[in-house]
Amino acid sequence: MNVYWLEQTEADIPTDHDWLSASEAARLNAMHFPKRRADWLLGRWTAKRSLSVCLDVPAHPQHFQRLEILAAPSGAPEVCFDSHPAAVTISISHRAGLAACAMAMSSVKIGCDLEMSEPRSDAFVADYFTFEEQTLIAHASAADRPRVLALLWSAKESALKALHEGLRLDSRSMIVIPCALSFDSKGWSQLRVRHTGGRYTGAYRAEEVFHGWWQHADNMVRTVVAAPPPDPPILLRIPAYGPDAASPCA
Repeated sequence: MNVYWLEQTEADIPTDHDWLSASEAARLNAMHFPKRRADWLLGRWTAKRSLSVCLDVPAHPQHFQRLEILAAPSGAPEVCFDSHPAAVTISISHRAGLAACAMAMSSVKIGCDLEMSEPRSDAFVADYFTFEEQTLIAHASAADRPRVLALLWSAKESALKALHEGLRLDSRSMIVIPCALSFDSKGWSQLRVRHTGGRYTGAYRAEEVFHGWWQHADNMVRTVVAAPPPDPPILLRIPAYGPDAASPCA
């Protein structure tokens, strides 16, 4: 299954917000905290840039207004074009002025996440990670420990998004299994995330398995998981944006 990937920064967002639909503009205006506004705007911009390529929508304001990213009751983003649901599934993440959008051209389960490699306390590890994951963290070198933590946490976040649950579920109901744990490669590496339904007779009851990919670059971990299993993410090439923009191509 093809999964498409795009990243954008705050510097990529046009100063004019005329690319938002009326309902999106109203939602933005209702937000009072600058960071929340900035993150939301960056996520919506990144998603619309991705969608314009895959749905062949010209990259200028009037057409972007017709693309709406709405929040489902679960909080997951849903895409509409001219008020009709689009045959596409997306996931959005933002961290430290960077946003990513992962997208599949079908009705699938998908989740993506960005996470900084940074120190985390032992209490954080004990509270949010399974015994298997804690063992993996304990065996990591001092240099790799923040990166392992970021990878495991990001993959959990991706799976929780794919389930449309977020942190309403216990993060320890997700067991992250990297298929390789090398931070030297700049490419994508495989992983799996097992969603468990709880313990019984000392074992885990597996309810669902997500397959996915992870990458570490510039002190940032990127993860994406999906069901059915996805191929490595395809980086989108986006055209120029503006009133004279031609139809996009990947």
